[in-house]
Amino acid sequence: MAANRRPTLADVAREVGVSAKTVSRVLNEDGPASAQTREQVLAAVAKLGFQPNLMARNIRVGGPDTTVGLVIPDLGNPFFGAVAGSIEDAVRDRGLTLLMGSSADDPHRERALTDKFLARRISVLMVVPSVGADHTHLKTHRSGGLPVVFIDRPGAGLSTDSVVSSNRAGAHDGVAHLIAHGHRRIGFIGDLPIKLYTRRERLAGYRSALQEADLPYDRALVANAHDEHGAAAATSQLLGLADPPTALFAGNNIVALGIVTQLARSGRKDVAVVAFDDVPLAEALEPALTVVAQDPEEIGRAAATTALSRLDGDRSRTRTITVPTRLIVRGSGERPAAVLQEA
Repeated sequence: MAANRRPTLADVAREVGVSAKTVSRVLNEDGPASAQTREQVLAAVAKLGFQPNLMARNIRVGGPDTTVGLVIPDLGNPFFGAVAGSIEDAVRDRGLTLLMGSSADDPHRERALTDKFLARRISVLMVVPSVGADHTHLKTHRSGGLPVVFIDRPGAGLSTDSVVSSNRAGAHDGVAHLIAHGHRRIGFIGDLPIKLYTRRERLAGYRSALQEADLPYDRALVANAHDEHGAAAATSQLLGLADPPTALFAGNNIVALGIVTQLARSGRKDVAVVAFDDVPLAEALEPALTVVAQDPEEIGRAAATTALSRLDGDRSRTRTITVPTRLIVRGSGERPAAVLQEA
């Protein structure tokens, strides 16, 4: 056997001196084989480093693969990394392997990934839906018994389980916290696209906190950004208004990084900041960043638990699980409005 070639079933059979069918029977435990033959086959497998092609076997016998497919928007976002890690921990205990791919928030790329996962006959499909994606094509698979769980955002065209954060309530709490520290002009920098479920929910929470405090909603104080550079530019734009905000609410962790970078770059220490979602080294910033923290680990656990219960035969009605957020006070959101400092 060539040194650079992966060992095959035929190589194992040749090593032992039996047929490939006999090796297959031993490895799949689906036919008679003597104890001596079994021992010889397993020894040859270990010696050659042979890895059975589970995907090919499962397609052949019509069974599911031992994998879970997960589609997320961004492999580099710490939030989705934590969600994926929690899912992997949960499914590993069931002998399942996590396969993951990034959609880049592109519905066409999401569809291509899900199609590839489905072709493998995965045991579970989990998706963070892209804006504009249509999940009607998953109806047949779901009705055939495939557990499908949407994470972070609901899907479209398919009634199935979802696990989301308390986006609206969390944003309300963060903005109410700024209002409690005297701020009346509060800017909102949300994610793009504007139809994104989490952005819409968090903007609704922002507006409800203003309404509760009898403060007007000013569209001039609302900006959008999808990366740190865009968030920095939006920060500069808002602070350049004739009547600028004294506080900013960041719609997600990436936006928050752009805001604090721009504030540091411009030497602005008079602007309060609260971010939706925590960021790495938030406590190392000056001042430390006050956040409305999601619980990505719990989101992952809840998604995995739901999917595994479906895999075990749970046929109850579909449900949406909402994981609570919590306000973590660290300093940046507690800076009083300038009008109070001057009083």
